[in-house]
Amino acid sequence: MLLKIHKTYRDIIAICDSELIGKTFVSQASDDLGKPSEGGKFQLEVKESFYKGEEISEEKVLQIIQDMSREDATFNIVGEKSINTALKAGIISQQGIKKIQGVPFALVLL
Repeated sequence: MLLKIHKTYRDIIAICDSELIGKTFVSQASDDLGKPSEGGKFQLEVKESFYKGEEISEEKVLQIIQDMSREDATFNIVGEKSINTALKAGIISQQGIKKIQGVPFALVLL
């Protein structure tokens, strides 16, 4: 997994599965019946400039998530491994996970 900390007035922690870096995922908006709606497309861009940080182990990511969640940070999480690690850390629940083209992601504001 890749982890990058963006230092701002409220730190932003970007976590993603390393194989997703540089990829873009697009999903057509749909209505309750699954038909395309006029809402347009949703796009998830895993930009290097935002997500490409240090390659670190799950244990280290867990520790950083737990430490930063006490610091009022926000989290952008993309990919199966990264999402599962955030679930283990307790900062997201299944209800907070969305998918685009089968790729799970979550945004967390604590």
